[in-house]
Amino acid sequence: MSSSASSNPRQAARAIDALKRGWPICIDGHLYVRAVETWHGDDSAEKMLISAGRAATLNITNQRAAADIDLPVFISVGEAITPRNAMTIADPVLDLEYPMKGPFIAHELQEPESTQAAMELARLAGILPALVVVDAETDVQMVNSADVQAYQNSDNLQIASRAKLPITAHQDAQIIAFRSDADGSEHVALIVGKPDETAPLTRLHSECLTGDVLGSLKCDCGPQLHHALDQMAQNWGVLLYLRQEGRAIGLINKLRAYALQDQGFDTVDANVRLGFAVDARDFSIAAKMLKLLRLDKVALMTNNPEKVAGLEEQGIVVTQRVPIQMQPNAHNEKYLDTKRDRTGHQL
Repeated sequence: MSSSASSNPRQAARAIDALKRGWPICIDGHLYVRAVETWHGDDSAEKMLISAGRAATLNITNQRAAADIDLPVFISVGEAITPRNAMTIADPVLDLEYPMKGPFIAHELQEPESTQAAMELARLAGILPALVVVDAETDVQMVNSADVQAYQNSDNLQIASRAKLPITAHQDAQIIAFRSDADGSEHVALIVGKPDETAPLTRLHSECLTGDVLGSLKCDCGPQLHHALDQMAQNWGVLLYLRQEGRAIGLINKLRAYALQDQGFDTVDANVRLGFAVDARDFSIAAKMLKLLRLDKVALMTNNPEKVAGLEEQGIVVTQRVPIQMQPNAHNEKYLDTKRDRTGHQL
């Protein structure tokens, strides 16, 4: 993402921290909001800002100028919005427990860039994309839409440290850590084996605490990770471990998506009902990491065509796509079918 000369990613970082702590922020000088998820106490408000996906779930769509425009929605409910009822509106996991909501009143949406920036800040904070509108305050964190874009600019990424790291798959391995001076995120590359002139077998692996560390059977992330390392050890390769948990919606929201899957929704519908994109990951980060490693061509180990396209859009040559096939189990078979049928994974 590009950023303007007047943007300041530090402002976005401060706004994200404020949302996590339950403090108010002001976007573009006019939109005063705080996060529903971290809003506590006896305060009340008149309006909420919710995502287009959540609005669709609640059958609130008449405020949009066109049905295909994915814009957030300002709503009120005809009574005071409190931290308790705001959360039941915001969190689809609670729909079975609190099925009766509304009637909702949709309000005219102005300054869509500001509201979309608000939704993006919530995602970056790892919280539900639902904000309560508050009165103008003096003690508030100011942020502009351009600040949010600058915060996510992958050009800010730099190599921070490196060291040898013998691993089970190959004793000759090196780990390189990357850090962005804008958002403070830390990503890792693992070079397995001895580099040569060939395109390295490469995998972009998004962080998955439940699968990589805890051995979850709900996904195939852990087995894919270790299979990729074993394949790289046959010659040489590069693992990019990207800190984009839950397809970049964060750990807590990923667990909410799991709870929705327990209710019968697939992984795509779960993300959308929460108010997020089906996949919010930014593969320009991976491309920047490869460029910092002075690698301009890779053999990409993936079943996801979007990863191929994401790298090629950033100038990385993908010499071939190498499928990664894992045996399904009773717990992830539906998940894998959804990846194949709804997100275009070539299984």
